[in-house]
Amino acid sequence: MALNEVPSCKRFTGYKPCYPDHNCWVDGCKDNLPIGMKILIINLDAMGDILMTTAQLPAIKRKFPDSTIYWVTLKIAAPLLLDNQYLDRVFVYDAESISILNEMEFDSVMNVDKSQRSCTLLNSVKAAHKLGFGLNSDGKIIPVNEGAYYNYNLGMDDHLKFKVNERTGQDYLSETFELDYKRDEYVFSFSDEERVFIADYKKSVGIHDNDYVIGFNTGCSELYPNKKMTIEQHVYLIEKLLEKKIGKIVLLGGPEDTERNNIIYSHFEGKIINTPTTMGVRRGACFEELADVIITGDSFGMHLGIALKKYIIVWFGVSCWTEIDLYDRGIKLYQEDLFCSPCWKKVCPYHLECIQMIDLDRIIKETESYYRNVFTKKITTDGNG
Repeated sequence: MALNEVPSCKRFTGYKPCYPDHNCWVDGCKDNLPIGMKILIINLDAMGDILMTTAQLPAIKRKFPDSTIYWVTLKIAAPLLLDNQYLDRVFVYDAESISILNEMEFDSVMNVDKSQRSCTLLNSVKAAHKLGFGLNSDGKIIPVNEGAYYNYNLGMDDHLKFKVNERTGQDYLSETFELDYKRDEYVFSFSDEERVFIADYKKSVGIHDNDYVIGFNTGCSELYPNKKMTIEQHVYLIEKLLEKKIGKIVLLGGPEDTERNNIIYSHFEGKIINTPTTMGVRRGACFEELADVIITGDSFGMHLGIALKKYIIVWFGVSCWTEIDLYDRGIKLYQEDLFCSPCWKKVCPYHLECIQMIDLDRIIKETESYYRNVFTKKITTDGNG
């Protein structure tokens, strides 16, 4: 049998039978699942961005219903893509995956990242159609299709990015990838095991089905440490919310937030729940699922809350609030008249006014308002159902 007769089926690997006692190569496919268009997404950088990029998957499937979608990302981010209904395979970015990808041929490759390593991969992969960003012969990052021009220019023009742009990241990434923008949601799924874990953890900490749970995502990436509120601001908020007696409070975060959360918890020991921070990103998502409302800065925790369809109360300082879509489930707090915000600076020369000026009382008011006007009605409706 000639090599060009190898089955073009998603299930066929060339390593072992797709079904016991059936040789697909000799006898033909038993249950053919056509590969169709082969599409590779390159998105290595920033876990929050990876969640936001998942919002492009429904549009890709609308445009190419008969397709196989591959995604390459960093090891730390790959768990975010587990059980994703739109993805056929996730590659972890390493030498082995790069060597495999460079032997494959794709119909389309879409690079989200403006980084040299991602752009190099786009350049090296064989594809009929390349979208997003690549490298020129001088090693400079460039847009490789017309749809990527606006996205590219946002990175080059501070005035456009900070003062003019009103488009969300999902909007201009759809344009980059030449897709029809329909304001699709992030795509994230829990496994059955994770849902059991969530239910068991709720029981272990005394969270009941009708409890109003307020989640505090206290930290942010170490890359931009000035996105987070001070410990003192968190303590003030928690004190006031405990006085309201409207719900249970949980602290959320990753390994970089462990010490910070322990300090906050020490002010309220036994009165709030301090969830583990070192059990990995999937367990972190399980803990965030506990909350009805998430109070957060512009961070991975915010994006995860959006993916979980939580009500988000988010403050912005260094980053661009216009680029974030809360899908009508939350509010954004920012200082529109502060001349230096947003800025994306890692070190602030102005004593972090954008953080010091966060309206803490508004956060309390909005948290209570959601409880009175939305949560209690939902509980009543569900109870009557």
